[in-house]
Formats: sequence, C-alpha cells, structure tokens
Amino acid sequence: MNPVEIHEGEGPVILGLPHTGTWLPEDVRARLNPRGQVLADTDWHIERLYDGLLPGVTTVRASFHRYVIDANRGPDDASLYPGQNTTGLVPVTDFDGDPIWTEEPTAEEIADRKARFHAPYHAALDAQIQRVRARHGVAILYDCHSIRSHIPFLFEGTLPDFNIGTNSGAACDPRIEKSVFDTCAATGRTHVLNGRFKGGWTTRHYGQPGTGVHAIQMELAQSSHLATETPPFAYDEAKAEVLRVTLKAVLERLAALAPELRA
Repeated sequence: MNPVEIHEGEGPVILGLPHTGTWLPEDVRARLNPRGQVLADTDWHIERLYDGLLPGVTTVRASFHRYVIDANRGPDDASLYPGQNTTGLVPVTDFDGDPIWTEEPTAEEIADRKARFHAPYHAALDAQIQRVRARHGVAILYDCHSIRSHIPFLFEGTLPDFNIGTNSGAACDPRIEKSVFDTCAATGRTHVLNGRFKGGWTTRHYGQPGTGVHAIQMELAQSSHLATETPPFAYDEAKAEVLRVTLKAVLERLAALAPELRA
C-alpha cells in the first residue's frame, strides 16, 4: 500500500488531502473498538468533491486513515488549539470525545507510524511544493478538509459551511485570504475566516509567504455535500454540484492570482 497518492500538475495550485484516506493496517483495525471502526472522523468524499475543478492542479493525498496517524498534526504532537478540545497526532478519542481503541498505541508504535506514514506524506507534499515553486516562482497550497456540522465536544452550535483558515493571516498573502473569503461570502452561505479552525499543522508549517509558499485551509461543513453526516456518510450529488461551482471559482481565482505573488 502506497501511503501517498500524487498527481503532478503544471499549475501553481496544490491540493493537500490529508484526511480522505480510509486504509488501515490490519493490526490497527483489529485494535479499534466498534466506535473507532466506523471511521466517523473521515473527511468523507472530499477527493470526489474537488475532482476536476481546476486543470493543471497538483494533488497530494494520504491514503491512510487519520486514526493510523494524523497527517495534519505536527510530528511533535503539540496542540493546535491549546485550552480547547481537539485530537492529537494519533487520536485516542473521536471528535465526540469517546475512546476509539481497545488498546491504545504505544510510544514505539507511534514512532513507527510517523516513519511509515506521516513522514512520507510530508516528504511528498514538500517535494511538490518545491517543484511548483521552482516552475512558477510561487506555490499556493490549498488544504482540503471537511467535518460534521454539529460536534459539541469541539465547538458550540452549528459550524458555518465555509471555514477558512490562514493561521490568522500569517500563512498566505492577504490577497489570497481576501479572494477566498469574498468568493465564499458572495454565495450568501455561512462562512467564517479564522474561526474555530484557523488552519492545521500543514497550513501553519508550509505557509511562509516571504518564501513564495502560501497556504490556506478550507474546512467544509459536511452538511454542505453529504446526504447525512451519520453512516453511511453518503455523497449528495445535488448538494455537491452546487458547492462545486463555488469551489471551482475559489481555485480558479487562486490560480489567476499566482503571477502577482511571485517572490
């Protein structure tokens, strides 16, 4: 099993897909409890939602599930949101705060997973960023995510449809932030900039505008494109097609901005 799936495009935009994979090593699957085996915290169908929206886009997708190891957490497992409920590098609970293991992974097992899965994903992502930047003088990393719209353990109320994260503006040029925000706002749908989700480790680590690498995270409420946010987490074609119009506009405008952002 290849832990990373890569499609090299010729354009300036890279899509990161760290949480769409559902593959589990058999020893990992066997130690998940029945709740964990549902894989409820998957970013369901995000790879399908973005497929074909932008010609020339590069994609880097983790094929392993986030319960193996979370590719959007730092290797040091530092909390992304100190003082708030969240999940770590190798989650021990799901997003509802409930245990997912019959036997939690040991420190040695976590180190092995970092070497086998986390490191290859980020090596591939970094290589694509360097390749794209060398070609265009700039690289725009757009990290693709989704999450259930109601998760009291993580946040109060209902999550907006579009949750844009730029590490409070530090991860990208202001023109990128404004373009994505304005495109989402024009739909009339709920949206927020640097709200509950300000961008994960990927956005914070790679987003270095002064070097010509810009990063932005889009966390979509799953109610925007799923028929139900509970099993079987079915894709809703009608909802998705409406959403894809906006996502296509977002990506096209980012690609058009790239020549203005060359370092």
